[in-house]
Amino acid sequence: MAVTWKLVIDSSNAPALADFWAAALEYEVEDPSALVEQLLAAGHIGDEAVAEHRGRKTFRGYAAVRHPEDPFDAASGVGRGRRVLFQDVPEGKTGKNRLHIDVHSEPGGLDALVARLEKLGATRVREVDRGIEGHWWLMRDPEGNEFCAV
Repeated sequence: MAVTWKLVIDSSNAPALADFWAAALEYEVEDPSALVEQLLAAGHIGDEAVAEHRGRKTFRGYAAVRHPEDPFDAASGVGRGRRVLFQDVPEGKTGKNRLHIDVHSEPGGLDALVARLEKLGATRVREVDRGIEGHWWLMRDPEGNEFCAV
């Protein structure tokens, strides 16, 4: 049996970064509002643990995205497959990522992919063309995390 996992990315604005990555990867932002409401009603969490984003109640400082075809728990909104969790931390990004996401284009579609990512808020850093080895753009998401458009 395969081990389940999620990629966790530190952020300064988890809901906004989740919105960017959901659009970039064509994933869905998870909706934990039913779970939040249940925990509030039971007194397990207080109002200070809750925020609102795009009309939904969420856990303050957290947001996640998941692949639209993967299973998820309807009661909690939490994905059970490919997902990325964003968590707010007090410190900002200070150095190069040791792990990054590669976003792949359709064959011959790198220029269109890079343009789409820029419209979402990404910035180009450097183009890398190694001929037969590959051609990609090093980019940054809206919080400065590096990733590659391939």
